[in-house]
Amino acid sequence: MKAQESVPSVREEDAAGEIAEIFSDIRKVLGTSVVNLIWRNLATMPGALPWTWSTLRPLYLGDAPLHAEAVRRTIALPDLPGFSEDTLLAAGILPPDQIIIRQVLDSYQYTNALALVVLSALLARFEPKTAEPVQPATAAPKPLGVKIPELPPMDALDPEVARLVAELNGFGEDTKPQLIASMYRHLAYWPAYLALVRTILVPPHADGRLLALTNATRALGHAHGQMLAAQLKPAAPPDTLADALASCRLFVEHPIARMTGLCALIRRATPA
Repeated sequence: MKAQESVPSVREEDAAGEIAEIFSDIRKVLGTSVVNLIWRNLATMPGALPWTWSTLRPLYLGDAPLHAEAVRRTIALPDLPGFSEDTLLAAGILPPDQIIIRQVLDSYQYTNALALVVLSALLARFEPKTAEPVQPATAAPKPLGVKIPELPPMDALDPEVARLVAELNGFGEDTKPQLIASMYRHLAYWPAYLALVRTILVPPHADGRLLALTNATRALGHAHGQMLAAQLKPAAPPDTLADALASCRLFVEHPIARMTGLCALIRRATPA
């Protein structure tokens, strides 16, 4: 039985033809070994993925990295304790695994902020709103180009780990917790690490600081997307435009905005 995602999607291993070619190009342009769920969801809508990717690809190769880096630098993260090296070792997380965990976090920290500003630009192009003035960074990091582990399906996780992933996925979320953030699933290879993450996130989730972080990140993404929107030159949209925009809005306002802030917070707590 094939595992189901939280929204309809085309699995990377099932992609063929034009969809497979676009998935390959996404991995190349973003310097990542996985295709995020938003793109795999768009692939289920006739014409949506080719149109959306061809519209947004120039931003990834242009100014979007500078705006994404500005988001990373501007986010005001809550002050939380970090994990010491001995904490990770005592939890059975050895140095080779710590390296992979950092790579997973760094990969998501890079791609989430990019997706936030680029997809926000698409929404701003078709659904313009007022935004606070912002400025791009003057320099941005290059794609990481590291291979991270395959994404485990939720139904392949031990029940207690799946419940832990689902609980973490609700932290900092207001209305759409059913969209499971892929980062937590990637980190489910190390349940002890996820347990440590839960420990430091419970207090700021309970007192509302994580939701405030999500809201602030949404606003940042919208502001930078508004600046980038003028650079878009979309071709004639497909008949599925409304569905494609609804998908982009769902992901931008919920898992992408939420995890842009939370990934930065978790990465800061993890020893370099």
